[in-house]
Amino acid sequence: MSKALDLHQQEEHLFAVLSGRRFLQMEGLSNEVPFFIYPYPPESALAVAQAKKRVKNKLSQKGITVREVNLYDLAVEILKDRGVWERVLAVEADTDKEDFREMLQAMLDPQLHIAPAIRSKIEDVDFDILFLTGIGEVFPFIRSHNVLNNLQSVVTGKPMLMFFPGRYEQSDTLGSSLVLFGRLKDDQYYRAKDILEQEA
Repeated sequence: MSKALDLHQQEEHLFAVLSGRRFLQMEGLSNEVPFFIYPYPPESALAVAQAKKRVKNKLSQKGITVREVNLYDLAVEILKDRGVWERVLAVEADTDKEDFREMLQAMLDPQLHIAPAIRSKIEDVDFDILFLTGIGEVFPFIRSHNVLNNLQSVVTGKPMLMFFPGRYEQSDTLGSSLVLFGRLKDDQYYRAKDILEQEA
């Protein structure tokens, strides 16, 4: 499927794939993780957010439940639950950017904090598809490939779609990499599939 679909066509394609039995039952994945990426131009973020809402509503009308986890909201919740949110806000202005990034990365470690928090958001909830959003808002404190690597044992038995503001470049020689905002190579992550290339 061509990557040159306009946003309206992408929205229709998303709904067609996500509502299909093949996707919901994770057919044809053999032993691969059921992780999918929807790469979109960062400048289209607002339009994509509206499209995502419409897709969720249409899925819900078909009896398909989407559980959405926004990484930015989750990060704030984790920091508030640990009682450090006010302190983080207070020190941000006077802390060196690099030091501040390292401090937040430690507080929001994907293995120690993010993955367990996502697990608690999905373990007692009945849903068919997990949407992972807020990727751009948490960069560079949380890197998407680290989150994906740590979710492989958390999100099992259900497909997950990560909304990614950038490109997902797949190459036979170089592997696959996430290029955030179309500029920053987040890192290699080869286990997800581009949702725009999935058949409905």
